Amino acid sequence: MADRTVYNPMRKVAIFGGTHGNELSGVVLVNHWLKHGEEIARPDIDVRPFITNPEAVEKCTRYIDTDLNRVFDPENLRKENKLNLSYEVKRAQYINSVFGPKGSDEAYDVILDLHNTTAHMGATLILENSRDDFTIQLFNYIKKCMAPLTCSVLLNEHPQLKYATTRSIAKHPVGVEVGPQPQSIIRADVLDKMRMVVKYALDFLKDFNEGKEFPPCNLEVYKVLENVAYPRKENGDIAAVIHKNLQDQDWKELNPGEPIFSTLDGKTITYEGECAVHPTFVNEAAYYEKNQAFTITQKILLTAQSVRCINSK
Repeated sequence: MADRTVYNPMRKVAIFGGTHGNELSGVVLVNHWLKHGEEIARPDIDVRPFITNPEAVEKCTRYIDTDLNRVFDPENLRKENKLNLSYEVKRAQYINSVFGPKGSDEAYDVILDLHNTTAHMGATLILENSRDDFTIQLFNYIKKCMAPLTCSVLLNEHPQLKYATTRSIAKHPVGVEVGPQPQSIIRADVLDKMRMVVKYALDFLKDFNEGKEFPPCNLEVYKVLENVAYPRKENGDIAAVIHKNLQDQDWKELNPGEPIFSTLDGKTITYEGECAVHPTFVNEAAYYEKNQAFTITQKILLTAQSVRCINSK
């Protein structure tokens, strides 16, 4: 018999929208589901839609004081001087009290954190742990259901580049990025893809809880290697922009010697790595403030054992 990983039933599931207040697909869907929850209802699962950053949503901005999707680390979650805390850190502590505590047995089983990107990434799932067989199986299921539409998986467990996400409260965090969509607007095609991802995720959880065993699987993922910064002038201004050959080419192979930037005086800057890579988050608008032009990834294959609900017959 193949190796098997068993889990308790997944009873507590949250769907987060508005972690970034100007990424409107998740905001619109969560607000819809708060009034019309029958679409996301599944037997014996408490599915809770939730607006994570309501003030940023109201102002239609990414955040108020600091990026909510970066502050769910132990230091911020245990700070006690409320008067000196940023709005987002206060919000993180509240979210942790409702859906956590992070790292505890009481934490929510799964959190689907809905985001939009201005990059041409299509539907993308973000995996935070390459050893989490359950989440790998969930992503494999979603990818198969989405076909023939592409659904890529970004693996971010890089020790220097991984950050404390809003969804990291859950035992099994699920990041959902869908684009391209400009900030502060809604595209029907992007909204539909995000809605499909949520539906298939909830269907998987229902089947799992009812005793369906998911056999061993392989999952192609793009592992984060590094972030590439924009070339800068001495005064800090951007000295080059994304080259036209790289623009809108998320997940496509990038080889050494191929162009990545164009300077304003017409020069081309090429990729000088030692092997082919796959860029993503190319020219993401929200990352200008982080001086991040794109992320370099490597395509790898993950293997997950069979998973089954421990309380099923």
